[in-house]
Amino acid sequence: MGKGQRAMTTFTTQVVDAPQEPEKLAASDLFQTVPATSATLIGSAASAAPALPANPAPISAEPLPHEKPHEIKDIPAFTMVTTYLSFLLIVVLAHVEDFFGKLFMPQKYIQLRVQNGYAPMVTDFESLWHRHVYARLRDCFNRPIGSVAGGHVDLLDRVTRDYNRTFQFTGKLQNVLNLASYNYLGFAQSEGPCADKVEEAMREHGITQASTRAEAGCSKLLVETEEMVARFVGSESALIVSMGYATNALNMPALVSKGCLIISDELNHSSLVSGARLSGATIRVFRHNNTRDLEKQLRRSIAQGQPRTHRPWKKILVVVEGLYSMEGEFCNLPEIIELRRKYGFYLYVDEAHSIGALGKRGRGICDHFGVDPREVDVLMGTFTKSFGAAGGYIAGSRELIDHLRTHSYSATYAEAMSVPVLAQVSSSMRMIMGEDREHALEGQQRLDQLAINSRYFASGLRRLGFMTLGDDGSPVVPLLLFNPAKMSAFSRECLKRNIAVVVVSFPATPIITSRVRFCISASHTRADLDHALEQVSEIGDLLLLKLNKNKITEEKAS
Repeated sequence: MGKGQRAMTTFTTQVVDAPQEPEKLAASDLFQTVPATSATLIGSAASAAPALPANPAPISAEPLPHEKPHEIKDIPAFTMVTTYLSFLLIVVLAHVEDFFGKLFMPQKYIQLRVQNGYAPMVTDFESLWHRHVYARLRDCFNRPIGSVAGGHVDLLDRVTRDYNRTFQFTGKLQNVLNLASYNYLGFAQSEGPCADKVEEAMREHGITQASTRAEAGCSKLLVETEEMVARFVGSESALIVSMGYATNALNMPALVSKGCLIISDELNHSSLVSGARLSGATIRVFRHNNTRDLEKQLRRSIAQGQPRTHRPWKKILVVVEGLYSMEGEFCNLPEIIELRRKYGFYLYVDEAHSIGALGKRGRGICDHFGVDPREVDVLMGTFTKSFGAAGGYIAGSRELIDHLRTHSYSATYAEAMSVPVLAQVSSSMRMIMGEDREHALEGQQRLDQLAINSRYFASGLRRLGFMTLGDDGSPVVPLLLFNPAKMSAFSRECLKRNIAVVVVSFPATPIITSRVRFCISASHTRADLDHALEQVSEIGDLLLLKLNKNKITEEKAS
């Protein structure tokens, strides 16, 4: 029986006031879609779901009393108005330029016109943002590197003479402090124990199996690494996928389908959005990290059932991220777990940024909050960030993983993970777990150093008066820039001071909250962070970014 049906029976059973003995939930229910045959009250995988109260209290949309106030609410009115006006001006000028350009320089727009009866691949409106906004900022993105993406990195120097349409390399290298890469634990190295293990593995197993996992790509190293991943995250079994994006996009359609419901956080990653759309399931969105709104969506969905027919949902899958990479915020996992016990839905947690970076043992968001990983039905993570590798994994019950091995496109059609990447994953994970006897303490030292660096840098920015987002201890520290012109200016000023950063704007973020996203690593020294804070402070004064400076001064005075 699917959990949508279990949740529906939970709702209807309490209405007739006749709760019955709960049945035991099989882990394989996640990929089965057998219709409900009784009105029994079905429990979750951890425990029986309690009946809803006879007269449930109305659910308020207001945040819970203990929830942290979002700093976006404190944006000065002048900043908001000028930001919106800036984007409006950009759009108006873009349309004006296109209008006159088509009149006086038609050859420049020939790719946007019908040619020989063929419609253009991309219309002028669809490409408006790319041509008039992104093109002016291209020098701030896709900067090629010429070294390992560690605490410091060498950038290939380049220049443009046609307003970022093309670039020419000068042949010079610029060594910069790297605050842009997801190298949280500093395992992105060309030397050291992990690099040595990679070299040994390549000599023994070669480079690749040149096949899919379902055919000839299932190697001993792959099986051993999957078993290690399962032990690391605390699940029965795990499936490794060679691409992080595909881990979500190609596995989610094997879990839910038409007649199922996905309730997704509004700020979930694009890969989760793609997977949800490919599944064919109905998708509903709840406000970011707001468990009250999530419960409101659950109640409405359970009461109304499927559209038109109002039949019970085959399954309900709630999808969240452990650490939201654009906001630096942790998901409210303990309260979501409470809702899972109450309503009997399945829970899918994307730990792409949290695994290896959060928790005393680096086990991710479950470790951070002290939650039993078995309370989460599907644990997803990637090796791109904390492990210095590539690809991702899905972890859960043995029945779930066995189902994915035969039904997921990532397992049946995608290539098996290459040997060097597997060796990097296994060696770095072994160090974090303390199973590498020669470097038994190094993994824990990296975890501790990352936590110290993250808190030090974030608190330093707040003391300087910057408006930042994120939870304490997050290795991702977003600093709000707001105005689109300040986004490019901040990136270029940082590069002048030998600091590499990532700036982000709409459509990756809400239109008003352009930001720079600092990624902190265990490989950064205190001197590195002090230098970065000093330079960022100067840039903040130059660009008038210290919006909380007066507030900090008043707090000190009081």
